[in-house]
Amino acid sequence: MKELEARLEAVLFAAGDAVSVERLANALGVATELVYETASSLASQYDFDRRGILLARMEDRLQLASRPDYAEDIRRVTESRRPPSLGPAALEVLTIVAYRQPVTRAFVEQLRGVDSGATVSSLAEKGLIEEAGRLDVPGRPILYRTTDAFLRAFSISSLEELPALPALQTDNEQLTLDDLADRIEQGSETPAEPSGQTPDASGRADPIERSGPAEQTERSEPSTQAEAPDREPSPSDEA
Repeated sequence: MKELEARLEAVLFAAGDAVSVERLANALGVATELVYETASSLASQYDFDRRGILLARMEDRLQLASRPDYAEDIRRVTESRRPPSLGPAALEVLTIVAYRQPVTRAFVEQLRGVDSGATVSSLAEKGLIEEAGRLDVPGRPILYRTTDAFLRAFSISSLEELPALPALQTDNEQLTLDDLADRIEQGSETPAEPSGQTPDASGRADPIERSGPAEQTERSEPSTQAEAPDREPSPSDEA
C-alpha cells in the first residue's frame, strides 16, 4: 500500500491538474476501487499531519492542491492577486447553473427576469462554468454546466454535496428554485413560447438564444373595440 501511495502521489504531483480515477488506474495498473482506497489513505495522512498539501476529489477526478490555511503565504511568494469575490448577480447565475445544469443562457434569464449575458460570460472566463454542448432547437443555444474549479472554489467533492435551496418568499407563498423553474417550464409565469421548440432532456423547452440583451418588443395589437354606428344628432347633442 505504501508503494502505491507513493506512486499515486508522484503521478498527481507531476500532473498538476485533476486526473480521472480511471486514467490513474490504467497508469498504475490497478483497479479503480484500489485507487479510491489509496487516495483516501493519502488524504487522511495529509489531514492528520496538517501537511501543506491536500488531496482533493472532484467527482471522479483527483488532484493535489495546497491547503487553504496557507493561502496567504503562497500568495506572498507567487505575488498573485486575491481573486475578486462574486457579486450578487454572479452568485444568482452560478446557483441556477449549479442546480439546474445543463442550462442555456435564455433559461437563466427567464428565471432571473433580466439579461444575464455579461454575467454568464464573466463566469465562463473565470472558469466556474463551461460549455456543455448545444440544445437541439432552432438557433442551437449553448448549454452551460459547472466545472472542477467551481467544486474547488466551494470546497466540495461532488454536486451532491450542494446544500438544499432555501425557500423563496413571495407575497402569497414560498417557492424553491425548482418550483419557480417548473412554473416557467409549464408556461405559468411566462408567455407561451413560439411553436417549433423542442424540450431538452429534462423536459424543459428553452427559448431560442438571443444575441442581444433580453428585451421585450411591443407589438401593435388590432383594435377590438367596436366603432359606434352613425346616428342622427339628438336635440341634447345640439344643446
